This record gives sequence, C-alpha cells and structure tokens, in this order.
Amino acid sequence: MARSLFAATAARRAPALVALLVALVALAHVPAGAQERDVAAPEGLAELHSLLGLPETLEIMALEGLDYARDLDRELLGGEGGAGWMARAAEIYDVARMDRMMRRTLARELAGADLAPMLEFFGSERGRRIIELEVAARRAFLEPDVEQAAREAARAMRAERPPRLELLERFIAVNDLVNANVAGALNANYAFYAALVEAGGLPEQPGEREILADVWAQEGAIREDTAEWLLAYLAMAYGPLDDADLEAYIAFSETPAGRRLNRAIFAAFDELFVDISRRLGTAAALFLSGEEL
Repeated sequence: MARSLFAATAARRAPALVALLVALVALAHVPAGAQERDVAAPEGLAELHSLLGLPETLEIMALEGLDYARDLDRELLGGEGGAGWMARAAEIYDVARMDRMMRRTLARELAGADLAPMLEFFGSERGRRIIELEVAARRAFLEPDVEQAAREAARAMRAERPPRLELLERFIAVNDLVNANVAGALNANYAFYAALVEAGGLPEQPGEREILADVWAQEGAIREDTAEWLLAYLAMAYGPLDDADLEAYIAFSETPAGRRLNRAIFAAFDELFVDISRRLGTAAALFLSGEEL
C-alpha cells in the first residue's frame, strides 16, 4: 500500500486521534534512534518487503521529502538554507537508513505472524500487478500536474458517482485509510513542532498544551486533503484493474492476515515519519539559531 495507505465512524474518530496524538507527546521526546532495536525477522519478511514494493516506495518518499525540505527552506528559513540545509535534508531522507528502520519495525510488528497468506497474495500475478500499479502511480504523483489532474478527476468521480467509486470507498473504509493517514500526519507535525521548540528554534517557547492545540487545529484541513488525495491516488493506481481484482484485494484486506499486515505497515510508516519529522525540526532549529548543521 504505497503511501502507507492509512475510516472509522464519526463517533470514533476524535477519541482515536486524540489518543494517538497524546501518545506522541512521549514518543516525540525519545532521542532519535532510541527505538531502533533489532528483532528477529519472521521467515519470509525480506521477500514480503520486496513484494510490497517498499524499496521503490521509500525511494519515491525520499524525493518527496527533498521537495518538502525545499518548501521548508522557502517558508521557514526564508530561503537562506541553501546547500547546507539540503545536504542535511538528504542525510535525513537517506533511503538506506529509512529502509533499515522500516525493516526493523516490520520485524517487530509481524513477530510471530504467519506470513504465508501475505506472501501468497502479493506473490501472485494479481498481487504483483497491484503493487506495480501503486508504485507507478506514486511515482507519477511526483509531477504536480499529474497529481492535480488526478485530484480533479476524483472530484468529478464524487459528483458523478460511477460504480467504481463504491469499490474504492470500500477499500478505503476496510483499510481505515483516511483516519490512519490523518493520525500519522498529526503525529509527524507534532514531532516536527516539538523538536523545533526543544532545540530553541522559536523565539517563544510554547508548552506541550499549546503545541497540541496548534497541531490539532490542522486536523480538519488535513482530513479533507487526505480524503481527496487518497481517492485521486487510488482511482489512478487501480484504474487498469478489473473490478474482480479490486474485490479480491478488498477481500484479502478483510482477512486476519490482511489486517495484521495493514497495522504493521501503518506502524512502520508512522514511526518513520515521526523520526524524520523530529530530525527535520531539530535541524531547522539549529539553522534558525545560527548553529552549524
């Protein structure tokens, strides 16, 4: 699931997100790398890692991250970051480091799990095709014009409600994609903000309550953007798939193995994004305070 493809009922959304965000208060204060502990990988994990297209996805994420770093330079650092800032960003988005962290978390989250059903599905011709399409769409989204066109097509789809929309909405709901992506984004934003404050990057030092309030204020906008992005991305990625293929993917996602894998992937990407955001926040603070990166 290429974006760490993260829909609970309205009554459950806020408590779930609040719990995740509050839990992040402790997580954000753990020094970078402190969570890196080796766990014996279950048999077949390396193969599953490859079948899921995670090496390719991390490479794309690194390119996205460098674009984000350029935005930070322009919007936070006043365009003064230059080569030094981008060199630090490249270290933070080092694909090999990201891959090691991803493998460690997946090993921990899938410890004791039977990977056979996962390997069977994603090792099949259908599974391989699905991952190829997910990765290709994610790579295509590196071009802003492509993403914008996909978003416009998604808006039209919501207005016209073709039969494929129901399948995509089921896939999103079964895999809890909107809520989990929103939670992940809030966690990452909190980690960046907290690290920025802790490293002295702001003239005023807001407390944790203020940081949480500021981050939580972004929830509505993040949720709206996430829902639109997901539909745009999935409609593009799965456009070549037959309905039967998408039905089969939904059916796998509803199995115990599918749910276990989904939780593991979310956990892995969440920890990765929190780690990256914390490192970026610290680096930005050091730059703003005039220290060497």
